[in-house]
Amino acid sequence: MNKLAGMSKFLLKDKSYLFAISIIKFCRELQNQREYILSKQLLRSGTAIGALVREAEFGQSRADFSHKLSIALKEANETEYWLSLLREAYPIHSLSDLSHLQTECKELIAILVAIVKKTKST
Repeated sequence: MNKLAGMSKFLLKDKSYLFAISIIKFCRELQNQREYILSKQLLRSGTAIGALVREAEFGQSRADFSHKLSIALKEANETEYWLSLLREAYPIHSLSDLSHLQTECKELIAILVAIVKKTKST
């Protein structure tokens, strides 16, 4: 793995962890507003990204590493879907939090896409 890919991996690990914390806090707020179903879906997919990144870190092979990150990418895509759905369906008073989460999610997706493509091409 080259130096750039190594830096991306650490950035991804930290970014996905911080994203999960933000998702947890946001879902707690949603639950306080009595939105339970979508908050549980968002909580599951939004925290799974970081867990899968951690799993990939100790992948048994390059293929296992790539597979775990591909699943993390799917979870990130699903998270982006739930965030978009919430934005359109609910007049949530903390739209700035929602916008921030959407931006962070898109950045995670971009990093994951780059790493997965790089891993599969080498």
